[in-house]
Amino acid sequence: MITRQQDSSAAAPDGRGGGEPARGRHTVEKIGGTSMSRARELIDTILIGRREGEALYRRAFVVSAFGGITDKLLENKKSGEPGVYGLFAQADNEHGWMDALSEVGRAMREINAAMFDDAGDRNAADDFVRERIEGARGCLIDLQRLCSYGHFQLVEHMQTIRELLSALGEAHSAHNLTLLLRRHRVDARFVDLTGWRDETQPSLDERILNAFSDIDLERELPIVTGYAQCREGLMREFDRGYSEVTFATIAALTGAREAIIHKEFHLSSADPRLVGEDKVRKIGRTNYDVADQLSNMGMEAIHPKAAKKLRQAGVPLRVANAFEPEDPGTLIDAEPARSAGVEMVTGLPITSLELFEQDMVGVKGYDAAILDVLTRHRVRIVAKASNANTIVHHVDATLKAIRRVERDLGERYPAARVTARRTAIVAVIGRELGGLDVMLRGLAALKEEGIVPISALETGRGVDVQFVVRGEEKDTAVRALHRTFVESDTAREELADAA
Repeated sequence: MITRQQDSSAAAPDGRGGGEPARGRHTVEKIGGTSMSRARELIDTILIGRREGEALYRRAFVVSAFGGITDKLLENKKSGEPGVYGLFAQADNEHGWMDALSEVGRAMREINAAMFDDAGDRNAADDFVRERIEGARGCLIDLQRLCSYGHFQLVEHMQTIRELLSALGEAHSAHNLTLLLRRHRVDARFVDLTGWRDETQPSLDERILNAFSDIDLERELPIVTGYAQCREGLMREFDRGYSEVTFATIAALTGAREAIIHKEFHLSSADPRLVGEDKVRKIGRTNYDVADQLSNMGMEAIHPKAAKKLRQAGVPLRVANAFEPEDPGTLIDAEPARSAGVEMVTGLPITSLELFEQDMVGVKGYDAAILDVLTRHRVRIVAKASNANTIVHHVDATLKAIRRVERDLGERYPAARVTARRTAIVAVIGRELGGLDVMLRGLAALKEEGIVPISALETGRGVDVQFVVRGEEKDTAVRALHRTFVESDTAREELADAA
């Protein structure tokens, strides 16, 4: 049974604590969608591997939907192509969303067929898919019929529909993994946080504590849905980052010894596909400050709100490679670095939005007005800079959102010149960069490649230095800075000192 209070005197059972103080006896671990699509391989690595008896337990796994399923249910994350949700929202063709939902069911059954050798398991998985898909279909049909009356507006229910559909993916993956583990004689337990046919509206904390109240982690292995239905509405605030928030909340509430995210790669000093697998190095250890900087640059080790929950609860986070179970991965905690060193170089395509007005100097209110417009259009600010008559926001947003912002700012300041151009930010990040002359050495490295930065930004805190370059120069800039701060002899000496 799990409550808010955990035994904090127990030693780590598997040695993954990295010397951290003992907390609870269990870990809470998350498996992403790409890794879940290789679930049968995971049996031989993180799920079972060489574990026997008690070593199989004292863990809880939070799972995402199988790769591609949430795209089919909501919309393609990269292309924006509508899934069931998008087609239902358009409501131009009833058969469009219904056909898309049937396609989701077919894709789920294909996953079942590939995952289960036993006919009984396969049938149980197919029955589960059928119940959830047809239940969702009936709900959407009833809602369409209800909203054909003028008293009911479909737009008021769209967020709930988004959550209902998204939950189908996590329920499917958690149910399947439970069946697969039971076939391997593990006492796995399906923990459904999706609120399916539940008339109550608990808070997220209540939903989790109720679900875990009778679980014995010494003898059971909970497989938990990444989506949790609650009155706060996870997707309203976190959209598709909700599974990491569920994972972090479980770890915090249950007093986990450690929270572990399993990915199909290590958290490395750069994208190995960009700089070369033989040139990157595993970070090994960093802190939540760096994790926040990575998130700001679009390279989320974990959602910043999830990181906040873990940090405040004193739960360290480990990012590990799901297919290299012997490697401890990278530990993220609240500790500062012992010495200076660069940990990562990464780049992000952005739009640089510039407002210039000659009469701005000495006049208050411009900055607040621009922020108001950006907030209204839900444009994420990555960095900003200003001088006497110019304010530049480097933002991560769609072209459509940028055009709306330009229009609103043009109406607000008709005498101003508002321009937007595609650029990129390349950042050098580390727990402690003091004394490394990152700005000077970075500018020199870029100059050697013929890159003249549009601007360079540094807050003075010594955790990141950002270089704004033309969009097409991003990859070259990342490789140049990585050579200077990670691959060079000087960089290796600095890294040795930091270690």
